[in-house]
Order: sequence, then structure tokens, then C-alpha cells
Amino acid sequence: MLRRQDPPGPAMADAVRAQPLRFRGPAAAITPRDVPEETAVALVHDASTTAVMMATPSDLTEFGLGFSLTEGVIANVSEVRDIDVVAGPDGIEVRMWLSPRRSAAAAARRRRQAGPTGCGLCGVDSLAQALRAPPAVGRGLMLRPQDIHAALDALPQLQTLGDLTRAVHAAGWSIPGVGYLAVREDVGRHNALDKLAGALAMAGTPAPPGAVVLTSRVSVEMVQKAAMIGAQEIGRAHV
Repeated sequence: MLRRQDPPGPAMADAVRAQPLRFRGPAAAITPRDVPEETAVALVHDASTTAVMMATPSDLTEFGLGFSLTEGVIANVSEVRDIDVVAGPDGIEVRMWLSPRRSAAAAARRRRQAGPTGCGLCGVDSLAQALRAPPAVGRGLMLRPQDIHAALDALPQLQTLGDLTRAVHAAGWSIPGVGYLAVREDVGRHNALDKLAGALAMAGTPAPPGAVVLTSRVSVEMVQKAAMIGAQEIGRAHV
């Protein structure tokens, strides 16, 4: 049974009010604006830290589960026995406790790691791991050009934090002809996709066939993460 303990108070705010000094030609003025909150988030499996990310401090249970799925720490959410989100003086810890079998595999993985190497390639120690083969994905999802345009047009309307700050990424699961099943935002593009992965996994039922829509560039690790959460190979319907 998963349980969630969100840290109370300002640490969970999505945005903060800043007083930046803006220059317009020779003139300068303080122009208040909202900026996204960003804090250190440690992803901890069985009391050992797997990665530390700078992230927007919302949807952190989903973030922890999604990261665990897309990075292959777990195969499904049933392998996480318990999860807590705990605030501390230096940041927030997402503490996950794994099933015995998965715990042993995670410990073996940690022994092989040389350490995190950067955003999106956390805990890899070889080129082979960085270019790991994702699982085989399903085929048959067909998108018409108007489906793609509709998904792109609808996403900004669902970016609450993005609309407020103009400074975060979003990842959404779009179902052709229906709309978005879920959208998640974060200062980091990898984090947004991991939060989406966690949200889909926590729904309890497989997500209907859909497409991952991103505000960011689609780099190789983003494709790998999309494959890990079951995004299908997409064909184009010429109608």
C-alpha cells in the first residue's frame, strides 16, 4: 500500500514572487513576476540515494515512482511497498521502500554505479547503459495531422504553472479524439515526463493508447523514457 506524506508549508509552493530588475533601453525598473519554485529533491530507494534533482516541488510521489519506472529501478508500482515525501532543511526526500526482490536488484545496480552523470542519464557508468535498448513498444496508434495540431494547441491551456511563470516544461498524455488524460509540469523536462509516468502508473489501469506531447526537445533519453511508460510507435493516417 503506497502512502504519501507531503511536506507542509512554503516548500510545496509551485511559484514564488520575485522582484527582478528589468532593463528597457536606458531605463530600469523593478517589475514583480512569478517564477517557478525549484528545490533539491533526493530520490531515495531503501535508504540509499539514487539521484538528486532540482525540481518543482509538486507531484513528488508521482515523480519518485515515474523516475523509478523510466530509469528501470522498478518494473511496476507494485514493487514499491511504501513511499514518503519528507521535507528537510536542505531540500526534499522522496523515500521509497522496494519489494525484497526488487530491493536486491537495486542494491546490485548501485554497486555497479560510478555516480550520476547528468540530467536524464542518472546513475549510468558506461556508454552501453546510456544507450540502453528500451523495451519493445506497441504499434498501431494512428494520428491524423489534425490530431497532432489539436494536441499541440490544447497543451498550453492545461499548463497552469507555465501560464503563470512562462518558465517550465510540460509533458502530457494525449488521446486522439478525446484530449489529455494527464499533464504534469516541472522546471526540468525530464522531471515533467517522469511525473507524467508516475501519474499514469498510479491510475491503477493501463492508459488508453495515446501520444506523449512535450514542450521540450525530444532527446534520446526522452524517447527512452517514453518507451518505458508504454508509448506506442505512431503511424500517420492520411485523412
